[in-house]
Amino acid sequence: MFSLEDDLARWREHLTRFAALLGSPPDRHNAPATEPRAAHCLVFAPHPDDECIVGALPLRLQQEAGWRISNVAVTLGSSPERRESRWAELVDACGVLGFGCIRVGDDGLSDVRPDTAEREPALWAAHVAALAALLHEHRPALVLAPHALDDNPSHRGVHRLVVGALAAARSSTVLAMTEFWSTQADPNALVQTSIADTARLIAALARHTGEIARNPYHLRLPAFLADAVRRGGELVLGAGEAPPDFAFATLYRLVECRDGQLAADLPRRVFPADQALTSALLKP
Repeated sequence: MFSLEDDLARWREHLTRFAALLGSPPDRHNAPATEPRAAHCLVFAPHPDDECIVGALPLRLQQEAGWRISNVAVTLGSSPERRESRWAELVDACGVLGFGCIRVGDDGLSDVRPDTAEREPALWAAHVAALAALLHEHRPALVLAPHALDDNPSHRGVHRLVVGALAAARSSTVLAMTEFWSTQADPNALVQTSIADTARLIAALARHTGEIARNPYHLRLPAFLADAVRRGGELVLGAGEAPPDFAFATLYRLVECRDGQLAADLPRRVFPADQALTSALLKP
């Protein structure tokens, strides 16, 4: 059994070779810009493992600005016999990332799909109320959830559920829409991860042992993050623009939420790893 430090070292070595093939320069390091008052970010994860796949932005905010990050396990998967083990894997993965874990109910929420509100209105109302209570309790400065067309029923369901909960709680925050199963049409933030941070995200994802046993998708995460640089270079900077020279990044769409209503997209920005993230990224 490899230790976490062994895992991180092996992944850093692999990613360094990958980055060299892409022609990326060596990582440039920044000095953390820890803020006097730590803000809180909630990651609403459709399944245990999504916190790792889309975790670039919260991981950097935690490390560079001292933010507190909590992963909200909206569901624990569709297999009842796997839910306890998936929760244990999630706690292990979040330990690698330094994230807290919030479990919604005993077994996560059930039937979180885009059409549940119409089929089971009472169940959906209870789900909305549960997430609205979390938003009211924690008052996060940033919320992560999948975009509306992320092509998995639970991902699309969580998008609709979180938007409904933001409205019910009358939250004023920033919603960062994430992508995995389908790319989103109009991302406005490209967040680089250094080789060290990318290695940590993959090492955390590998802690979801039951899932990667059937599909070792953690091995493909570097390619997913590299492709975000290709797409993001033009989607965020503009058509025909040269992509940034870094190897790995994650795309988001950041939207200001005022009193529970999605109000306006934030400006298009690229966030290199050599410039520390602060709360300024959440301002228009």
